[in-house]
Amino acid sequence: MIKFYGYKKCSTCRKAEKYLENRSTEYEFIDITENPPPQSTLRNIAQQAEVELKKLFNTSGVQYRELKIKEKLPGMTDKEILKLLAGNGRLVKRPLITDGRKSTVGFKEEVFDEIWG
Repeated sequence: MIKFYGYKKCSTCRKAEKYLENRSTEYEFIDITENPPPQSTLRNIAQQAEVELKKLFNTSGVQYRELKIKEKLPGMTDKEILKLLAGNGRLVKRPLITDGRKSTVGFKEEVFDEIWG
């Protein structure tokens, strides 16, 4: 079963959900702001999606700016990044979608066609 970590008020998440629904893809929706993925899941998603951990940050989010993550990021370890993301779902780029073997970060239709199409 696909796990969809998203936020119902996020327009990008709504586009991704519509994509999956149009293809009759079953998934479990998890509100990322209430239940952010644990560190191990975040690490696996980054590896499977072939993105650096720092790419898991929602750089356009209010809390990203308020917490001055951009300035702190260069000095942060992977462990610190994972702890911060797992502790605050509002900092995580969304949607995160995974079936345990493959994952995507964000929504780009061409990537979804390749991975989930």
